[in-house]
Amino acid sequence: MILIRCPYCGELRTEDELTYGGEANIARPAETVSDEAWTDYLFMRTNPKGIHQEQWCCSAGCGQWFKVVRDTVSHRILDVWKFEEVSQAAEEVA
Repeated sequence: MILIRCPYCGELRTEDELTYGGEANIARPAETVSDEAWTDYLFMRTNPKGIHQEQWCCSAGCGQWFKVVRDTVSHRILDVWKFEEVSQAAEEVA
C-alpha cells in the first residue's frame, strides 16, 4: 500500500484516498497541432521502472493536486511537494 502525506493538508493518506494523475510535467502542445502530436500528448508516457515524477490529488481530503517522486519498483516515496513549489529531488530525476 502506498502512503503519501499531502503537502497541503498535512494528512497521511493511503492510495485509495488519493487519485493518481499520471506522469508529472507533461507540457500541453500548442493550440493547433497534428492529430499525431495530440495523441502523443494524451496517451504516450514514459512508464519507467524506477524513479518517476507523478501527480496525485488528495481526493478524500483537501482536493489539492500535488507532485511526488516515487520509485515505481519499491513504491518508496522520495519527495512530495506543492504544485507551485520546486523539489530538489525532482530536479535530480529530471
